[in-house]
Amino acid sequence: MIRLARFGARKQPFYRIVVIEKDRARNGRSIEVVGTYNPRTNPATVDLKHERIAYWRSKGAQFSPTVEKLVKKNPVQAVTAEPVLAPVAAKIEAPVAAKVEAPVEAVIEAPVEVVIVPPVEVAVEAPAESSVAAPVEA
Repeated sequence: MIRLARFGARKQPFYRIVVIEKDRARNGRSIEVVGTYNPRTNPATVDLKHERIAYWRSKGAQFSPTVEKLVKKNPVQAVTAEPVLAPVAAKIEAPVAAKVEAPVEAVIEAPVEVVIVPPVEVAVEAPAESSVAAPVEA
């Protein structure tokens, strides 16, 4: 079931919209929090995770009457990407175009110097023999 779980101080309610088994207590252990509802703001604040609500509805979860009203009053809003991206793209392209000074062909045809470093020999000394005598076996 998808219903409200009350949180907040006395006389200052704040609700979480939770997915919970139907026979559990109001504030019992929930499966997932799918939104919040704050009736004390003007107007009341409702934050819903519509994708997760749709997922749980497809699995057979039912709304409580209050949550059903909240979901109907706050439908999924369509997001349009074009108006937001157009001004951002114009701001990005202008400074990049201004910074390009040399054509790409000139950069590619520039000579490249290759430096070969000969290997270096390292002398390794053998450790000095210890002055301690080895134990004698009898």
